Amino acid sequence: MNELAKAHTLVVMGRRVLVVDDEPYLLRIMSFKLRREGFDTLESRSAEHAEELIGQHDVDLIILDVALATPTNGFDLAAKLQRNARTRHIPVIMLTARGFSADVLRGREVGAAGYITKPFSTEDVIARVKAILA
Repeated sequence: MNELAKAHTLVVMGRRVLVVDDEPYLLRIMSFKLRREGFDTLESRSAEHAEELIGQHDVDLIILDVALATPTNGFDLAAKLQRNARTRHIPVIMLTARGFSADVLRGREVGAAGYITKPFSTEDVIARVKAILA
């Protein structure tokens, strides 16, 4: 293994990413691709379940769908995490089919570290995760 590959492995090992999306296919594919890159993953199909997981596990980054088909949407969950001293340090990457500038601005207002619109390439998401966690 060359030095660059060793350095990459050290950055990723032990990093846990929570993927929150109500679309089972997207949830599975993102988790699979992240695990293939060496990340630990947790999966949630709702904001409420995501909160439970965050309370039970150390999470280094959250990939969060905006339009969750649950009582709490992604913007609301991100804002709640930002207000909590225990979770405000966790970077959030928002995923959404809504790419309007008002939505991007709202993502920034709730503390999102990134905002990616669907359709997206999983490689781009993984690159963003690695850049944030580097």
